[in-house]
Amino acid sequence: MTSLQIRSLLSPSDVSEANHNAAFHVNSRFSSFDDLENLESAVLEAKQRDEELKEKLAISQANVDVLVSQTREAAQTHMRTAQDLSLQRHSLADELSYLFSQLTSAMSDGDGESTLLEDIETLHRNLKELESVKGYVQVVQHALKLSEAACEQIRSFPSTAPVSYASVTQYQALQAFVTKVSDACVNIEDGTEKQTLNLVSFLEKIRDKCWADIKGSLSASLLAVSEKLGWPMPVDYVTALGEDRQRFERAFTDLLKLQSIGENLRPPNPKERSEKDGLYPLQALIQPIYLRFKYHFEGTRQTSRIDKPEWYFTHVLNVMHEHRPFMEAVIQPILLSTDYRGIVAWREFTLLLFPLLSRKIRRSMPSLLPHPPLLAHTIYQALLFDAAVREENFALGGTSARNVVNADESDKWDGISDVILGKEEWFFAWLNGEKQFAESQYHEIITAIDAWHIADEEGEDQSGHVLDLRSTASARRLKALVEQVTDRYSPLPHFAHRTRFLITVQIPLLENYYGRVLSSLDAFETLSSAFVRAVPGALSVGLGGRDEGTVKVDARQLTAGVEGVQRLCKAWLSARYMEAAMDGWGEELFFLELWTEITRRASLKSLAQAAPSLPDPQASDSTAPPETVFAELVAQYRNLINRAEDMIVQQVCGEVEGGLKAHFAATTSPDPNRPPALDIALSQTLLGPISLLSTHLTYLCTTLPQTTMTALYRRIAARLAEHILQRQILYRGHISRQECKPIHAECELWVETCQTELGGALSGGRARVEAPWLKLLQAGRLIDLEGDGWDKVRASMFGTQRDEWEDIMVEVTGASELPREDVQRILRNRND
Repeated sequence: MTSLQIRSLLSPSDVSEANHNAAFHVNSRFSSFDDLENLESAVLEAKQRDEELKEKLAISQANVDVLVSQTREAAQTHMRTAQDLSLQRHSLADELSYLFSQLTSAMSDGDGESTLLEDIETLHRNLKELESVKGYVQVVQHALKLSEAACEQIRSFPSTAPVSYASVTQYQALQAFVTKVSDACVNIEDGTEKQTLNLVSFLEKIRDKCWADIKGSLSASLLAVSEKLGWPMPVDYVTALGEDRQRFERAFTDLLKLQSIGENLRPPNPKERSEKDGLYPLQALIQPIYLRFKYHFEGTRQTSRIDKPEWYFTHVLNVMHEHRPFMEAVIQPILLSTDYRGIVAWREFTLLLFPLLSRKIRRSMPSLLPHPPLLAHTIYQALLFDAAVREENFALGGTSARNVVNADESDKWDGISDVILGKEEWFFAWLNGEKQFAESQYHEIITAIDAWHIADEEGEDQSGHVLDLRSTASARRLKALVEQVTDRYSPLPHFAHRTRFLITVQIPLLENYYGRVLSSLDAFETLSSAFVRAVPGALSVGLGGRDEGTVKVDARQLTAGVEGVQRLCKAWLSARYMEAAMDGWGEELFFLELWTEITRRASLKSLAQAAPSLPDPQASDSTAPPETVFAELVAQYRNLINRAEDMIVQQVCGEVEGGLKAHFAATTSPDPNRPPALDIALSQTLLGPISLLSTHLTYLCTTLPQTTMTALYRRIAARLAEHILQRQILYRGHISRQECKPIHAECELWVETCQTELGGALSGGRARVEAPWLKLLQAGRLIDLEGDGWDKVRASMFGTQRDEWEDIMVEVTGASELPREDVQRILRNRND
């Protein structure tokens, strides 16, 4: 029985519910008064029922008490059982945890002790490792024994017997053993890649060290004999003892035979070649030279100076020269009798001297990089050294290094300078230093006080294209600076380095100077235009004027008169001088070769295409480029020259035309009181323009070359002649007879003025001077005609002789430059 049932049975009866049930029973049984007759019987039944229920209640109460007692005892029994089970569970959990800890590895937490199983596994693993180590040690021990035996074999071999394969049998055994171990230890993965164990690498080092010891043993014998000959000092082989010479030649030949045997046993890998590799006997002879070099140039002695690279370069050159006779007279015949008869002894000896320099340079670079001047000086000395070595007819052909370079350039030697130039970081450090130096020099040239002064001397340069050309001081100095840069990088062996120098250093100098002159012309136009704006310092910097940045100066004074033309001439002379210089540079062999290589190589093309001031390098491989490397810059400078010429013409003509305004506005009349000899009266207003033209022509004649002056004179004279013709004669209106002679005299005066100033400067005499003025002269003579001449002209223009008008004009006026319409207009304008 459940506890719920027990609580239900023990709960007391509900009185209200009993009363409700009793009332319901009475109401249902006694619904009327007549039903009360049975009341007594009903009461008796109820009493009997009550007694029966009380008996049942007592029985039930007893049963309930028994049941509660039994239930309580069962619950206590179950409680004790549960507690016992709980204790058993906790003990089982503790025992399980203990058993689990006994089965877990002691190394997992690092706190407990290892299990017996783990101890057994560890001991088993250590045993295997020790067995492997024992095998490794046995392999290494065997290799070392073979190595020692090989070295002992070569040392104990009879000195009188030549070196042969019998001399290196132990080494062959060592090599075979190393090969066997290598084949057994190589793991092949994917059928292609191989991973070599460290044991194999160590054995290969033992083998190589053994060969080096064998070579060192024979090299020591050679050095001992060579010292008796006086080596490393210059050797007088003829005066040496015959026995010493024989021993030297035998020791030299033994080393050559050893090298030949080594190459047959293990062919050399060109990729593993070191710069110190070469013929064994020459390597041995280099050792005392190396010690002397290290003593003098790698220590703390006075000769070891970072700013004197020429000292150690000269030292190596001296060694090359001192020992060349010995190499050619003694060593070369020995080589001809061996397998190395194709080797040139002196070249091979020289090749083995280069590592001394390369080692010195590499060690000096950390000290040179922070000092660009020292770095540049070192590179320059290295280039001089390379040039001196090449002049001695050195090349890789005939040396042991020939097989490790490209077949197409098998004899080409990069030079010691390639130690620095071949590393981009060092090359660009030098390039940036040279660029900064060139820029500083350019700045000094431009900002010098006399930068824009016209040099008085001519022909100071040796180039024929600029001998008769004057220039400004800045242009001459810039030309010298650019040529200095060319001298700096022209010895570079690689065209890629030359191209970098051209684009990075040289071209920007020419571009900057072009921009400076261009800005000067822009400033001149700005100051001389109708809308004058103040541009402090712009004109003075560009054309050599004074610094007006802090002083108020009338802009028109800077651009007017001879001073204005002088500024334009300075710009013209500067641009023309540089244009002529670039024309000459472009035709030089150095720049022709450089530009040809740029147009042929794709890598250099990309560099050139990125430089806007270089021509487009699109020439094919089979043809030479049609233009020079400076063609684009030359075109830019020529445009600058043409612009300066146009501005000179505009400046001179504009000022003269401005001076003529007052003259054209004035009227002249004959003076009745003047003497008969002075029949022609010229206006005083004409003297100013004529004097201004004369001044300008005088300055241009003394400043510009004759050909340029001639062209400018023609343009100036032609424009002025056209202007005067239009204003004074053609469109003036009616001209009185009294005004004809002054007009004619004025026309002749212009030519006389030019003849006076330019008669000696222009070849061809007066005819050359008159040529631009012929229209004006013809008009002036025509307007002043009288008598038969006047009648002939009128008849040819309006009469019956119209077909002969040109011949008549030549006959009467001496020229026929005016068109027929203008001649007719002049005749109509004359008011007779």
